[in-house]
Amino acid sequence: MNIAVSRIAEAPSSRAQVQWSCRWESELQLTDHAELAEFFRKSYGPTGAFNAQPFEGNRSWAGARPEVRVIGYDARGVAAHLGLLRRFIKIGSVDLLVAELGLYAVRPDLEGLGVSHAMRVTYPLLHELGVPFGFGTVRPALEKHMTRLVQRRGLATLMSGIRVRSTHPDVYPNLSPIRIEDVIVLVFPVGRSISDWPIGTMIDRNGPEL
Repeated sequence: MNIAVSRIAEAPSSRAQVQWSCRWESELQLTDHAELAEFFRKSYGPTGAFNAQPFEGNRSWAGARPEVRVIGYDARGVAAHLGLLRRFIKIGSVDLLVAELGLYAVRPDLEGLGVSHAMRVTYPLLHELGVPFGFGTVRPALEKHMTRLVQRRGLATLMSGIRVRSTHPDVYPNLSPIRIEDVIVLVFPVGRSISDWPIGTMIDRNGPEL
């Protein structure tokens, strides 16, 4: 899950002014992509210049392109974003339909908004999409942060000791097209119980990370 986490406290009244919107990818206009690209550059830039590079120009995605986006707006423009993409992943020999969650970011002045607020808007959409699980990954350094935001609130289960195989979004002559990462896996039960999640230590994403 591409995720940008800011460290600046939120003004008390900011959260109430954010309006959430679900936008299908085909509904976005050029001006939307330009606004989102600028938002991602500012959100991901503080985490490292390399993380902001995919969003140069009007590109509003990093790896796989979202199917639908949950976007928070306020008087200053885009306040928060979460992307979704239905896909089949493979865990061992099991093909599993999930909605991958990624491209999560919150504008630096709204850190208190949190992924938990975006998920409250996203859950009805996940049910409409008919997926059994929401799925995402974060780097191990964010385990404590995500535990506080989603696991302790009962929104998701965090799993460690799992490797995820993905493809790079582009093919380079001097780089393997495949990458394997040791990450923290987030599972959001939607249509099925967490006990139905297949057991395995390797997940094949069969494509680039969202």
